[in-house]
Formats: sequence, C-alpha cells, structure tokens
Amino acid sequence: MSRAERVDAATPESRNRVVDFLRAAAITVVVLGHWTIIAVDADGGIQPHGVLDGATWTHPLTWIFQVMPIFFLVGGYSNALSWRSARRKDMGYGQWLRTRLRRLGIPLIPLLLAWLVIGVVAVAAGAPNATVQLASQMALIPTWFLAAYLMVIIVAPPCLLLWERFGWFSILGVLALAAAVDALSLAANQPLLGYPNYLLVWAAFHQVGYAWLDGRLSGAGRRLLLAVIGLVGLLLLVTVGPYPVSMITSAADDISNSSPTRITMAFLGMLQAGLVLSFEKPLTALLARPRLWFVTVLVNQRIMTWFLWHLTVMVGLAHLLLALDARLLLPEPLSGVWWATRPLWALMLLALTGMVVLVMGRFETPRADDRPAPPMWKPLAAGVTVIAGLAVMANVGVVNESGVAWWWPLLPVVGMWVFGVVRVPARSAMPAK
Repeated sequence: MSRAERVDAATPESRNRVVDFLRAAAITVVVLGHWTIIAVDADGGIQPHGVLDGATWTHPLTWIFQVMPIFFLVGGYSNALSWRSARRKDMGYGQWLRTRLRRLGIPLIPLLLAWLVIGVVAVAAGAPNATVQLASQMALIPTWFLAAYLMVIIVAPPCLLLWERFGWFSILGVLALAAAVDALSLAANQPLLGYPNYLLVWAAFHQVGYAWLDGRLSGAGRRLLLAVIGLVGLLLLVTVGPYPVSMITSAADDISNSSPTRITMAFLGMLQAGLVLSFEKPLTALLARPRLWFVTVLVNQRIMTWFLWHLTVMVGLAHLLLALDARLLLPEPLSGVWWATRPLWALMLLALTGMVVLVMGRFETPRADDRPAPPMWKPLAAGVTVIAGLAVMANVGVVNESGVAWWWPLLPVVGMWVFGVVRVPARSAMPAK
C-alpha cells in the first residue's frame, strides 16, 4: 500500500475533505497572487501593488483572486467543529484558546525573530531605513490576515452561541453594525475609524462557516441564492456606492476594500462561498482519490509556514537581483516579456519557499501540550499582544525613521511566552550528591 493510500485509509469517514482542500487552495491562490501583483522594477525597486496600480483592467480579477473570505469560511466550519468538540469533552475556553494560539502562533515566532535580526543587521550595515522598512512591510503582509483571524478565533465561541440562538439574524446584525462603521469612516474620511471592521466583517462572515457545518446552506438553491446576494450587493456597492472595484488595495483607488476591511468583503465572501459550495459534491468525489487527498494533507501540514514565509522569500530574492543589477531577470513590469516570465518567476519562488518550509516547517508540529488548563485571561492576554504586534508591523514594518522598532516583533513573542502559550521547558532536577 502506497503512502497516499495509507493516508486515505487513515482519514475518518466523517471528515469533510472539502474543508481541507479549500483551505489549501485559498492559501495557494493568495501566495501566487502576491507573487504576481508585487512587481520588481530594476530602476524603481519593489512596487507593492505594481500590477494593480499600472493595469486597472486587472481590478475585476481580484473578485476571483482575493480569496481570504474562503479561508474565513473554512475557519468558521473548523472552529465551530473544534469548539463543540471541546464542549463535549468539558474543555474550557482558556485551554481551547491556548491550543488554537499555539497552532497559529508558534510558527510565527521564527519569522518575527528573523526580521528583527534582518532589520538590525541591515540598518547597522548602512541600508536606508526607508528601504528596510518597505522590505519588512512587504514580507510581513501575511501578518495582517493572521491578526484579523486571531481576533475572530477569540470571539468564535460567543459568536457560535449567537448563531445557535438567532441563526442568520446573528450574521445580519453584525453586518448592519459593520455597515454603520463603514458609513462613519467614509463620511469622516478617516480610514482609522473603519478598523473595527477587521473584526466585525470577518466575524460575521466567519459564521457562514457555521451555517455550512449545520446544513443551513444545503441544496443548490440556497447556495445559488447566497451567491446572488453577494453578487448583487457587490455590484450595488461598487456602482452606486463609493467602493472601488478592486478587492485588493491599489494606489489607483482613493478607498481600499481590504485596508481597513470594508463591508464589500462580506459580500465578496457570500459570492465566493455560494459558488464554491455549489461544487462540494464533485469536489468530494475528486478528493476520494488517494493522491489528490494526499497532496491536500501535505499542504495543510505546512500551510502556516508556506503562508508566513512566501513574501520573505520574494523580498529576499528581489533585493538580491536588484543588488546584482540583474536586469535580464527583472524585465519591465507589465511588458510582454514580464507577463511571459511570470510562470518562471513563480516556479523559482516556489522552489526557494519549499526549501524554507523544509527548515521552518517543524514549528507547525510542536510537542504535545499536556499542561493543566490555564485561566481564561492568560490566553486572552497572549492573543491581544500577538494581535497588537502584528497589526502594527503589517502597517509600519520593523524599522521606522529612528531605526529598528525592536519592541513590535518582540511583543507577540514575549506575550506568548509570558502568558503561557509557548511552553517553557522545565528545569531538570539537580542530581543528588
């Protein structure tokens, strides 16, 4: 029996393989999308949204390639399943949350420490602060999503209670509040006022995963209706409303749909979820094939490492080619040669990222945590420190005008250690004399 067949045979019949497939597919699309939209110009350096800024015809394509809603959809399904299992086992919220934080937080530690070292060494070597800041901002783009997802995990159990009691009205209520936040932010022309929607929009859409789990989206009719609601809502918001077409931030737009998260992202999620779930049956049949299921399992085993490090690899390669003035390998962005070489660019980055995953992937499988359940406040405090540090670094990187802002990358690491998410090795007893 092959390894793929053994993995297939060991998978419980009750497991919804489509959930794992969609998680792996969504992150893969995000990675390939980042490698494509970020342009590297031999003269202008790294352009964070080069493709979207220079080719507005690509903006409608972001309705396909902005797949973060799919990750929140499968997150809702998985987190509801996990919390209900914890309730049956009499596992408290504190222990459950610590387990989720360990799964997401421990793979983050080497990335943050690596960029702290890179920032210190680069600034000490005379690199301009602005250059190092941009590099770290680009590399740490994945952390804004992680911060938002951690916020949603923290509120997942109470949101599940709301869902179980009020059903779809629990989603509608939160979306109405998110719409009010958007209206205030746009009316005042203050994006900062829209930041609560990182939690509100994603927490609301996360509950669509609950609906999927509970069979409230069963049947082609309901799924098609969800997709139609999402499509109509999006069309109204981008034609009648003030929102841009692009679902990814572009300098060509005055407003961003993703920074901060806007109500448009919830409707995009409805559209995508309705369409994707319409293919659940054929996907289930395909994933019954051992080889495809084996690839899905492999990707999910190292999905955090793959996601967290893919832009660090790109930034590193880009700066190496810029330093070498390798113009043959850096064609003019959006030129015919540039488009033709994108598959080669992606393959090269894929190979390099794969090597990083082989080294750093071990952090996704930490030792089993058999400690007593912590008080609720400790994992909550740890989560807050992680979210705060990641939110700041996603915006400003690890370097500012004054030098290395070392406290921001250390805040999540220290927070996870102080509040008990990271297990501190016990001191071995001294031998008796």
